[in-house]
Amino acid sequence: MKQQAQVQAQETVTFEANQGGRFRWVAVTALLLAIGAILHLVTPNIAGLTLNWMIAMYCLAINLVRPTLGQVIGIGLVAGALNVPTSKSAIPYANLISEPIGALTCALFLPLVSRLNIGGLPLAPGLTGFFSTVASGFTFVTLLKVILSIPNEVYLYGMLPVVLAVGAANGVITQLLYLPARKLLNRQED
Repeated sequence: MKQQAQVQAQETVTFEANQGGRFRWVAVTALLLAIGAILHLVTPNIAGLTLNWMIAMYCLAINLVRPTLGQVIGIGLVAGALNVPTSKSAIPYANLISEPIGALTCALFLPLVSRLNIGGLPLAPGLTGFFSTVASGFTFVTLLKVILSIPNEVYLYGMLPVVLAVGAANGVITQLLYLPARKLLNRQED
């Protein structure tokens, strides 16, 4: 009994700051995707535009945790699956194709823009948010055009400009949320 008490007294546990473990990326991504799903569900259309919070949130997650390409595809599939029940679209299942494409665009574009900054402010979050939204949105509206036989004029002059406008809004949102999220997660720049 005495020997067991001595062994227990000698054991110490130490914690190091900023050590989230192997699966920290899962927790961060799940939290951001949950926030994106809630915001996607409750955000109304503004002048015919609906912000796609899910894309902004997975771009934020990808910028923060830098997952592998396999993980990025998983993030895109989960985002697409979460968008299906919250979608305001005629074909919500198109999200299962468009969101993985958006997530892959973010991950593939990120290394190209990761060193761009203005006065120490990284521009990658805003740029990846914009281009990912455009890639996802272009895929989504193209699927709508093909499946619903939407006329070319509506597609070119009605739908694609909306994709660009939502892309710009998502770029701004992702950029604005990046620094506070990074600070909250105590992530240091590489």
